[in-house]
Amino acid sequence: MVREVWGFAICGELIFGNHAVNKVGKVVKRLQGEKVLVVTDPSIRDAGLLEFVEEPLKEMSISFEVYDQGEPEPSIEKVLECTEFAKRGNYDLIVCLGGGSVIDLGKATAVLMTYGKHPNDYFGEGKVPGPIAPIVAIPTTAGTGSEVSPSSILTDVKANLKKGISDNKLRPRVAIVDPLLTLSCPPNVTAATGIDVLAHAIESYIAINFAYLPLNPGEEDMVLYHGSYPLTECLALKAIELVGQNLKTAVNQGRNVEARVNMSMANVMAGIAFSNSGVTAVHAMAYPLGAISHAPHGVVNGLLLPYVMEYNLPVRIRELADVARALGEKVDGLSLREAALKSVSAVNELIRDIGLPTRMRDIGVKEKDIRPMAEATMQVTRLLRSNPRRVSVESLEEIYKRAF
Repeated sequence: MVREVWGFAICGELIFGNHAVNKVGKVVKRLQGEKVLVVTDPSIRDAGLLEFVEEPLKEMSISFEVYDQGEPEPSIEKVLECTEFAKRGNYDLIVCLGGGSVIDLGKATAVLMTYGKHPNDYFGEGKVPGPIAPIVAIPTTAGTGSEVSPSSILTDVKANLKKGISDNKLRPRVAIVDPLLTLSCPPNVTAATGIDVLAHAIESYIAINFAYLPLNPGEEDMVLYHGSYPLTECLALKAIELVGQNLKTAVNQGRNVEARVNMSMANVMAGIAFSNSGVTAVHAMAYPLGAISHAPHGVVNGLLLPYVMEYNLPVRIRELADVARALGEKVDGLSLREAALKSVSAVNELIRDIGLPTRMRDIGVKEKDIRPMAEATMQVTRLLRSNPRRVSVESLEEIYKRAF
């Protein structure tokens, strides 16, 4: 059956611009936060960024404590640890200051603060029973889009898998995006998070059209990711253009404010787009690859992106030709297919230019890992559903082999 209705969701409020973080005290006061938990990580404290949140909270006489033990790719155990810290303080609002890992940690903690139980009880879509403790998300990277997204991605260390809690109730109440907070982001992190923005944007743009999203009976009103539609497409395409124009500058000239502002804008636009359309096989394949390699999320997505684009090209020729144009490729006079192929080569070139790996063997993957990763990817149905071309264990195995 062809669908005729799509939905659109975003965080409760978005505040964007240089020095926007100065508003955090007033925002928390407006949300009636009386006892605030600030979730961050050691690198943020060491970089001196924590004071940009502490001072505005103090100015508004807001009581707060800091949990600064966040980690990259947060584990289930880290969420349980943070939740225990939160329960002892009886906090009523969470401010997340950091990259996507910190924001995801804060989201999962907010769920457990409110409803208890274990993260395992919430993995999947739509399993959070009601509103959670309000979250104010302040990203320090231009990468994951977690400040506007409905998901918290955690690492199950025992199973060696990435798992996600996905529910619109996880969207932060307020996202405060201050590009100046990204100025101290080192080149390798800027590269990894920036290519993640590009992956989000391209995946959103080429996702299956909402009318043809494969749904089981009864799922229509429950679906979180709707497939692509005009609103997500315009956001995603502009994000692709901004990344193409600014990522290399942001990596090589970290104090370039214009590049940082544009990358932060691209991140927000791509985040809003993909968190409504869904992503594609890139992210689904990245779950087992990230768990095996322990490489950063953005590195893994960037590595897989051109290979999945190539796989999807037969059913997304026009869209990938648009991607090539947005990335600044000269496609006049070319056939649509030739233009679409330019998008793949442009992404490969960008990845090399910013110093990221292009082969799985370079991040510690063995050939024997390929089949188990393909089998594990097939279990990530909520992401594969948005891929425009059907996949199988065999086709996923072939993509992994091409990326090996």
